[in-house]
Amino acid sequence: MKEQLSAQDLQRIAEIGREAERACDEASSEAALEEVRIRYLGRQGVIAQAFRTLASAPPEDRPRLGQSINALKAAVEEAVQRRAESLAAATRQTRLADERIDVTLPGRGPLSGRWHVLSRTMEEIAEIFIGLGFEVVEGPEVEADHDNFERLNMPPYHPARDAQDSFYLGGGWVLRTHTTAVDVHVMDQRRPPMRAISYGHCYRRDPVDASHSPMFQQLDGFMVGEGVRFSDLKGVLLHFARAFFGPDTRTRFAPSYFPFTEPSAEMAIGCVICGGRGCAVCKRSGWLEILGCGMFHPRVLEMSGIDPERYTAFAWGMGVERPAMLRHRIDDIRLFYEGDLRFLRQV
Repeated sequence: MKEQLSAQDLQRIAEIGREAERACDEASSEAALEEVRIRYLGRQGVIAQAFRTLASAPPEDRPRLGQSINALKAAVEEAVQRRAESLAAATRQTRLADERIDVTLPGRGPLSGRWHVLSRTMEEIAEIFIGLGFEVVEGPEVEADHDNFERLNMPPYHPARDAQDSFYLGGGWVLRTHTTAVDVHVMDQRRPPMRAISYGHCYRRDPVDASHSPMFQQLDGFMVGEGVRFSDLKGVLLHFARAFFGPDTRTRFAPSYFPFTEPSAEMAIGCVICGGRGCAVCKRSGWLEILGCGMFHPRVLEMSGIDPERYTAFAWGMGVERPAMLRHRIDDIRLFYEGDLRFLRQV
């Protein structure tokens, strides 16, 4: 635009208006439209420059030129606003089209969940013992120190407590270290004969590594009656091993020690990984220990008001993670508790 505006420049003002409207119509995006707005309506834009040159126009032409420039400004602002609304409407229509829902399609049902592998393993093991006449019982996860230890022949000075060091809550209460504590509650409430199993969370202050966890699952069972023998215990556990691991599973009982059973034993099965030939999992022995068992110590029966001269009892306890790891070839106990859905979907 020239430095001075005169009446002859009215045609140029009209031309600027047409150029601005054409630029607005050709703007294909909000960013492009903003460039047009700045070019014509910005502080350094074409219209602002036109207003600045009014001072050099002849005095008699200034009113008419000022009106023309104001009209130009209003027309350009309207064109920009109109195009902005048009672009917004087009964007909205595009988004609606992209997000359109076909109401004639069948609905999407919620994803179905499933039991955790440890819960499934506990239920499967429990079903085996239920088939042998055992009843599932429940007990608290917070136990009195007296019931968790002393009632199972572990007084405060007993060194066996060191292996079951747990989380104390104060006031003589402790997170149970084994589900065997449930047995004493059952024997307090019932009279022989009885047979029961219990399972659930247990807690011990173990370091976290591939084979240890401060929280784990345990399944415990016992049977009290007249003439109950160690051979009965072996028969029950042999049936379990073959039902869970397979009919050709070999078993072995080795002497052991538990404060609440006498005699005591550890039961092992032939390694399911190498078939008993020896591997890293079974430490080249061909055997895998899976549970501890034995005949209830007479003192345990006496503290429950059961005559050990008339009745005998056997009991066993196993960590549920061990059978689950062997069944599914899992080499790290931490995988059960990390909550990784990729792992849980595989087992």
